[in-house]
Amino acid sequence: TPGMSETLYDGFEKMGKKQNKEQVPPPAEPPNKKPSSNKPSKKSHSSNTATPATHKTLEEAFKALDIEDLKQQLARSQTLFPENPSVWVKDLAGYLNLNLTAPETEPTLSSYTHDYPYCLIGKELRSIIKGLIGRCSDILPDFFDHCVYTMLRELDRQSGEPLHGYRVCIQAILQDKPKIATQNLPEYLELLRSVQNRPVKCLTIMWALGQAGFYDLSQGLRVWLGIMLPVLGVKSLSAYAIAYLERLLLLHANLTKGFGIMGPKEFFPLLDFAFMPKNALSPSLQEQLRRLYPRLKVLAFGAKPESTLHTYLPSFLSRATPHCPDDMKRELLSSMTECLCVDVQSLGVWRQLYTKHLPQSSLLLNHLLKSWNILPPKLRKNLEETIQSFRVTNEEMRDATESKDLQDCNNLCQNLQVKMRGHGFPWSKLLLVLLVRTCCLIYFIARYLRSSGVTTVSQQAWGKITVYSKQDSVFQAVAYLRELLLFIHQNYILPALASTSNLIQRAWTNLQDSCKSVL
Repeated sequence: TPGMSETLYDGFEKMGKKQNKEQVPPPAEPPNKKPSSNKPSKKSHSSNTATPATHKTLEEAFKALDIEDLKQQLARSQTLFPENPSVWVKDLAGYLNLNLTAPETEPTLSSYTHDYPYCLIGKELRSIIKGLIGRCSDILPDFFDHCVYTMLRELDRQSGEPLHGYRVCIQAILQDKPKIATQNLPEYLELLRSVQNRPVKCLTIMWALGQAGFYDLSQGLRVWLGIMLPVLGVKSLSAYAIAYLERLLLLHANLTKGFGIMGPKEFFPLLDFAFMPKNALSPSLQEQLRRLYPRLKVLAFGAKPESTLHTYLPSFLSRATPHCPDDMKRELLSSMTECLCVDVQSLGVWRQLYTKHLPQSSLLLNHLLKSWNILPPKLRKNLEETIQSFRVTNEEMRDATESKDLQDCNNLCQNLQVKMRGHGFPWSKLLLVLLVRTCCLIYFIARYLRSSGVTTVSQQAWGKITVYSKQDSVFQAVAYLRELLLFIHQNYILPALASTSNLIQRAWTNLQDSCKSVL
């Protein structure tokens, strides 16, 4: 809030004039103060006013940090201000930032791990920071704001001191309480826009708030949607915004913890950025965002798509114009088909939008017709009522106006109804009939063979074959077998084939007659 930021800026201004003035006693010292009690004060004052040595790397700065001196400073701060924990944590941040004097790189630290520089902290220093923050949980939101605003004020100074100490404190706060970063997102968005001509400041704000997402996916999504999506078209900020989103989604493989954060209002701007050509993103950034799009789609549809997808259909349908890019058209048609398959309410929404979106409906109807054979049976059945409703609407509209889109929709509806009623050639039924007829034919053949004596002749022939062992007897047996097979072929197999051919011909004629009756 303005009052808070003003207080923070004023507090920082005072700290700029006197290095950590809160760490020294008030000017009006009691006259009976023991001289020995002034020694820590002199040490603190001298250590804070003297310029610390600059280290080549941040690792060296952490190793050179005097942990005992830090403990003394914090103990003295708590003694002097026992009822003011905000002073304690501000002294901690000021001390760390003053002594971690390694060169500052770029404001987003993108070339390092997500937990840098906090990951460089030793066990003892980590314990001190965590312990103090744990005792000051009530004032942590104010302390977080203090660190962010102080970093921004420091960026205005020509000296440009490193900000490692404040970064460490921000990460320590958000590790345990990531929700703190999302408590004042509207105010931070306003601040971000007010310094939009200062990219370093903007990136610093985005980095600070974005730390919450590495420990809580839902808070990270809130930060991205509330802070980074609104400035996605800003050239100097787009690269980091997409890089952060990519790191966030890769870090959290389980997307279920991010359900419920994104809705249609947030999702469709991302769809446009990912698929619309010549937008504010460069081609490489657009391609990077498009790779993330499937996971964003999962997050948007949420845990219960069967009850939410109908809310997405209107925006999908309105974008599916005949002239939209091919990649986007494929995505829109695929998404609308998913809506119709998963959420049955989508069909009702489509019926309401049909008359105002005839060109888009024509595309969707054509897509359903082409992919009819792979559509789920449930959707095919559910479409019957919708297509019939469209036919009625088409007839009503034809009396008032006639357009190509209306004609196309009407033709597609007719073709879909043919698909629904015809269900294609009934191969399964035909095969079943053939199987039954074949079994019956075999039964009657066997019965006739027994009654006509052919079976007896066959058994005698087979007996002769088994008895004769000489070569000329074998030839004689083969001759008997040949006569038997010829008899069966002429009297039974040929008539059976003719009967089967007639059966198939009658089935095909019946099918043609049924199709003509439908048309």
